Amino acid sequence: MNKLILVTGTLLGFFSIVLGAFGAHALKDLIPITAQQTFETGVRYQMYHAILLLFVGSTGLIKKSIKNIIYYLVVVGILFFSGSIYGLATNTLSTFNFKTIGFVTPVGGLLLLVAWGFMLVAFLKISSRTN
Repeated sequence: MNKLILVTGTLLGFFSIVLGAFGAHALKDLIPITAQQTFETGVRYQMYHAILLLFVGSTGLIKKSIKNIIYYLVVVGILFFSGSIYGLATNTLSTFNFKTIGFVTPVGGLLLLVAWGFMLVAFLKISSRTN
């Protein structure tokens, strides 16, 4: 599972850079500045959580079962949060109205928060003797 977590984190980071460049250059003249800033928020949160997955996949401080939970929460959270933000920011460029699925943005954010909560609990359970 560590390999899957690390590969996923790497791919999310890679595509954060691709999407960030796309937003900064290709979308520059196509969407308003507020939409560009919204798009950048999605990119930023995707990168933060790519780095989180790289940490989770490489640490021995978190049990495998908790790593699995964190992994799925982060992947679905990024799909919902960043994915919906990308759609909402570029809504004017598509025939699909992304506002109809905008409700998944806060759901994705909640999933990301829950992932961080699981990590916090895992760290709080570490015995002080192991430090």
